[in-house]
Amino acid sequence: MRAIISDIHGNLEALEAVLADIDALGIREIYCLGDIIGYGPNPCECVDRIMNCKLTLLGNHDQAALFDPEGFNAQAERAIFWTRKQLENDRSPQGERRWEFLGELPRVHREPKLLFVHGSARNPLNEYVFPEDIYNQKKMEKIFVMVDHFCFQGHTHIPGVFTEQLNFLAPEEINNTFTLGTEKVLVNVGSVGQPRNHDPRSSYVILDGDQLSFRQVEYDIKTTVAKIYAISDLDNFLGDRLLDGR
Repeated sequence: MRAIISDIHGNLEALEAVLADIDALGIREIYCLGDIIGYGPNPCECVDRIMNCKLTLLGNHDQAALFDPEGFNAQAERAIFWTRKQLENDRSPQGERRWEFLGELPRVHREPKLLFVHGSARNPLNEYVFPEDIYNQKKMEKIFVMVDHFCFQGHTHIPGVFTEQLNFLAPEEINNTFTLGTEKVLVNVGSVGQPRNHDPRSSYVILDGDQLSFRQVEYDIKTTVAKIYAISDLDNFLGDRLLDGR
């Protein structure tokens, strides 16, 4: 049994709540699909905790902090430059380990029948697969052809299951459970630190054999929002959106 998390985005309160939930369930194996940092007020602390995961992939915000942001809006770009400054300012051995950890993250991980990416099977780092893409048959066919069986991804911050028959199943529509069968599926695990499915709770997935369970976890949002408000380089909107999960 393993927990699959993604898109922490520097939100320490959310991450700690999710890690506590995972621990309470007795799960010791955690996979992180990337975007540890960006947007949120605690990048260093979040990287420190994610270092303990069994697997961590590179997300587009992680890459942007290492190099330069491309295709980011002004708010996201300012947040990345601020995030980079926090990482650079720590010249301690732990600070060096953070940079080394981020710099060595892979973009893709494969296991029998399982593919793990941040964005999509076609573009592991940057491609978004939104629920409305079920109406874009050509796009979805090109993605599914690159998936042998099951692909786990994040990036959109919207949890759910995409089937090869071009259906999108939100967690609330399937009672938060799904059984992996013979059909190819894409599983978006949602976001720990910045949900965008209009549910402010953190989201992640448990994989137990062929059984998927979507988990939603409450956390101290107001503390995270207050931290964001107190940092001039982080737009207040990045805090406001947490309250509504948007």
